[in-house]
Amino acid sequence: MADTNLPLTERAVEKGRWQRFRESDFFHAFKRSPVAIVSFAVVSVLVLSAIFAPLITSTNPFDPSTLNLMNGFTPPMEPNAFTGQQFLMGTDDQGRDVFATILYGMRISLFVGASAVLFAMILGIVLGLISGYFGGWTETIIMRIADVQLTFPSILVAMLIFGIAKGITPVEYRDQMAIWVLILAIGLSDWVQFARVVRGATLVEKGKDYVAAARLIGRNPWAIMIKHILPNALSPVLVIATISLALAIIAEATLSFLGVGAPPTQPSLGTLIRIGQGFLFSGEWWILFFPACTLLALALSVNLLGDWLRDALNPRLR
Repeated sequence: MADTNLPLTERAVEKGRWQRFRESDFFHAFKRSPVAIVSFAVVSVLVLSAIFAPLITSTNPFDPSTLNLMNGFTPPMEPNAFTGQQFLMGTDDQGRDVFATILYGMRISLFVGASAVLFAMILGIVLGLISGYFGGWTETIIMRIADVQLTFPSILVAMLIFGIAKGITPVEYRDQMAIWVLILAIGLSDWVQFARVVRGATLVEKGKDYVAAARLIGRNPWAIMIKHILPNALSPVLVIATISLALAIIAEATLSFLGVGAPPTQPSLGTLIRIGQGFLFSGEWWILFFPACTLLALALSVNLLGDWLRDALNPRLR
């Protein structure tokens, strides 16, 4: 809705932009795709729930002062035998509300996934532009490093980087730096695909007339790469970033499930699944089931949305 406080000309411009968006092929394709609509709705609900977790839940489940061990192992929607309290998704072994732990754990998973993808995207774009524009030994070195990294599963690369980075971090700062080390590990394991796509686009664009004209007037190579070549490579990069977000969230959950990811003081969905797995065969199924379903819904929705975005932005696939 247009802001009525804006001047008339600005409101007209804003209305015109919104009208053009509603009439665009992109919005028309979105309205005709039930998968895209449902995926976008699920992602929006989960992301907003994670952002506004303090407003949705009354207590922080990871604050020790709010825990009541008497509430431990309470089944979903059943009153606790000692306190009489009911919980939508039950409680874990420490009496924490599983629903609240999911919301707070999802904040860590989304933050790590989004930050890792952003870091990988920036690194891949820079290296892809450099290798495609300058060529020669620069391109050879960067692309051979990328080829070598592609021969290893990304999760193994992330575990190796995480182990090295954590090993050189002082012991007293390891828990504080664990999330940032995790972001670094996942980001360094995923930059290759961004670099290869940007390099290919750069090789195509640098031979065109507008790039030659920019060189002729003496523009700086970095200005040419960023202001002229990069905008023509952003569409596939954004598609890759959307798909990579789901993979980064799964990678974070895998590392945390293996015990080398988020620390116990800042548990993510993967950490919650690892905790719940220990109680699965003793009958407390809900401690594992609900975090696992949340991770599945989040990763699947982001992945489906990325697949639709790829098709919508590529006319050849329509």
